[in-house]
Amino acid sequence: MSSPSVLIAGCGDVGSRLATQLLAEQWQVYGLRRNVSRLPQGVIGIAGDLFSEQCPAGWPEAAVDYLVYCAAATEHDEAGYRAAYVEGLQHVLAWLKQRHQRPKRLLFVSSSGVYGQKGGEWVDEHSPAEASGYSGRLMLEAEQVALDSGIPACRVRLTGIYGPGREWLLTQVRRGYRVATDPPLYGNRIHADDAAGLLAFLLKADHGGAALDDCYIGVDDAPAPLAEVVDWLREYLGVTEWDDDASVRRTGSKRCSNARARALGWAPRYLSYREGYAAILEGRS
Repeated sequence: MSSPSVLIAGCGDVGSRLATQLLAEQWQVYGLRRNVSRLPQGVIGIAGDLFSEQCPAGWPEAAVDYLVYCAAATEHDEAGYRAAYVEGLQHVLAWLKQRHQRPKRLLFVSSSGVYGQKGGEWVDEHSPAEASGYSGRLMLEAEQVALDSGIPACRVRLTGIYGPGREWLLTQVRRGYRVATDPPLYGNRIHADDAAGLLAFLLKADHGGAALDDCYIGVDDAPAPLAEVVDWLREYLGVTEWDDDASVRRTGSKRCSNARARALGWAPRYLSYREGYAAILEGRS
């Protein structure tokens, strides 16, 4: 049997981590991004712009088995989100149609931001996705584009991704970041390696004949109040001062469940923020 092939459209941080994991499994990996020199070694680069209607010159001649749409907005406003998630996906689907290519499955990398729950309740794939902000609404619109594509599609709703190079919270804690404690503001996290690992797991499961659901939440095992995470990091880093100017009050508060992905056989490498942040601070991830 020939090795399966995958095209990762928007092959940035998580996409590159996914590519590295699949290359180790002998997959053929195409990575589409503007600057292909930043792709991991072994990835077949496709220099292209998701914001353009023009099909990239280096588009694969042979059909690819899988498509992973893993874009990131470059402008964090409504127009930027529409361009990155809705229009970018529409462009890639049009390029496939032009070449008469139809992958076996599309994984659309979405966000838990589609959920608007604010009361600390548990959320799973059956929970209402009724985001009020433009980012969540546009992500839901893009998800629908994926579901209507004619390709079997699976939405992967990732939670707050952290890892090397994604250290905003660590920076804030070092500055004396303070967060409201009452009511507790629950947050959800997944290490970037685990985000990529879930995508790789789903691709390999599909290739092996497993029946996939059309939606999975990517999150670690332990959603936790943000104040708890901050306190743990303060102790780990030895931060003793508070800065009143570095305080925040968030409106969102929910606890996302990974039960569906775990039931399929996936498990995060970093079970909670403790293991994940310790690995970052010790240089192990």
